[in-house]
Amino acid sequence: MKTALSIAGSDCSGGAGIQADLKTMTMNGIYAMSAITALTAQNTTGVTGIMEVAPDFLAQQLDMIFTDIYPDAVKIGMVSSSKLIEVIAERLSFYRAKNIVVDPVMVATSGSSLMETDAVSTLKEKLLPLAAVATPNIPEAEVLSGMKISDERDMVTAGRLISSDFGCAVLIKGGHSINDANDLLCSGGEVRWFSGRRIANPNTHGTGCTLSSAIASNLAKGYDLETSVKRAKDYISGALAAMLDLGQGSGPMNHAFALTGEFAD
Repeated sequence: MKTALSIAGSDCSGGAGIQADLKTMTMNGIYAMSAITALTAQNTTGVTGIMEVAPDFLAQQLDMIFTDIYPDAVKIGMVSSSKLIEVIAERLSFYRAKNIVVDPVMVATSGSSLMETDAVSTLKEKLLPLAAVATPNIPEAEVLSGMKISDERDMVTAGRLISSDFGCAVLIKGGHSINDANDLLCSGGEVRWFSGRRIANPNTHGTGCTLSSAIASNLAKGYDLETSVKRAKDYISGALAAMLDLGQGSGPMNHAFALTGEFAD
C-alpha cells in the first residue's frame, strides 16, 4: 500500500489541517501518517489559539516516520514559524523525501493569520525549493510572487515567476473572484489550465488542505503531476457536489469527504 505523510497543524473542528489531510488520503486509498506542527483552537468561523510544538519534537516525529514507514509523498500545510520550517526542510533533505507538495497556508478561510511574517521568507528560502509543486491560492500567490493578481493574465505571470524563482511547479488555485474554480499549473515554463465548475456550496473550510492532500495521494500512487492535479480536482468537486452538511451551529462546515472509495484504486 502506498503511503503519504502530512506535516501540518491540527484542526479540532475536523474540517481542515491534519484531520482533513488524513481523511483525504484515506479516501484516496493511501496509508496516511502525520507530523503535527501545532495545535489550533478553531472552527469554520475563526482561529482563537495556536500552540506550536517544539522544533526538536517535530524533528522526532519526522525521524520516527522516515525510519520506519518511508512516505511515498509528503504534504506540508500549516507551519507558522521559521524554526519549524527549518526543521522540516533539514529533515526532508536528510531523508531525501520525494513528491513533496507544499500548501503555503498563510491565512485561514475565515481570515485568521496562520503564519508569522518572518516565516514567509524562510518558506521561500528553505521549503519551496524542495517541493515538487506548491499550491497557493490567489492571496498566497501574490505574497510569493510579489505582484498583484487581478485576472487570468496575472495568474500566468505570477505562476511563472514563482516556478522560476523557487524551482518548483506551482498550482495557483482560482477563486477570490478570479477565474472561479479554474486553477493554473505552471511547470518548466509551460502552463496548463484545469477548469472546474462553480459549486454553490458554502462548506469550503479546508478545501485547500483537501486539494493538496489529494494531489500528494496521487503522486504517491505514481501518477504524473498533471494527472495527479486532474484527479485531485475531480475528487474535491465530487465531494463539494455531495453537499454533506453536519453543521449544528451558525457556521458552515466543510466535509469534503462524503465520497465513497471510488478514488482508492
